[in-house]
Parts: sequence; C-alpha cells; structure tokens
Amino acid sequence: MSSQDFTNLESVVNVIGLSSKPLWAFAEMWYQVFLWALFSSMFVHLIAAFIAFAALRLHKQGRWVPLGIVIMGLLSPLSGGVITSAAIAGVYRAAGFTMAPMYALVWGVGQTVFVMVISFSRILATL
Repeated sequence: MSSQDFTNLESVVNVIGLSSKPLWAFAEMWYQVFLWALFSSMFVHLIAAFIAFAALRLHKQGRWVPLGIVIMGLLSPLSGGVITSAAIAGVYRAAGFTMAPMYALVWGVGQTVFVMVISFSRILATL
C-alpha cells in the first residue's frame, strides 16, 4: 500500500456527512468502516460512562469506573475494530465490489451492535 492511498482518504467531516463518492480502494473502505466503528463505540461507551458516573458519583472508588468504560470504548475499536474493518474491506476489494458510504456506516455501526449483543447475552459464559 503506497502513501498515496492514505493521502487521498476523506476527512472525518466527509465520512460523518456520508458525502464521499463510492469507495473502491482498500484503504478508503477500511478507513470509513473503522471510523464508524470507532464513533459508534465511543458514543455507546460515553452514554454508559455518563450513567455510571451519575450512579456512582458519591462512591469513593466507584467514581473512577466511568474512566475505565471510556478507555474500553476506545481500546476495543483500536484493537478488534481495526482487524474486522480490514477483513470487511478486504472481502469487498477481493470481490471487486465498490462500497457506498452508507454501507461503511452499516458495517461500522454493525460491529458495535454485534459487540453489544454478545456482551448482553450469555453466550460468552458458555464458552
């Protein structure tokens, strides 16, 4: 992958506004899917951190729990989100498909929804 691929990436404002052209290159697809996964994960974790802070604000050690929630909301997409976004973009690129920016949104937010479903279910307890 050349440095030219990364210099042509859309700005964050264009990604959020879904105002870019259809995505053809691997780096473009990966970037947009990853950003949507990151933004949606941070949104969900910030809401959870706010709720935790409101409930635990008077607790001596519990008031630090929201900080851990926000850190996990950032680390999760930076680790697993990078890999799954690359896998999605790789499949699209290998198949020769173009990705509409709306599909990048669906794939990115879908990753967050999938993690939430697994987290709230008891599937992990059975493994």
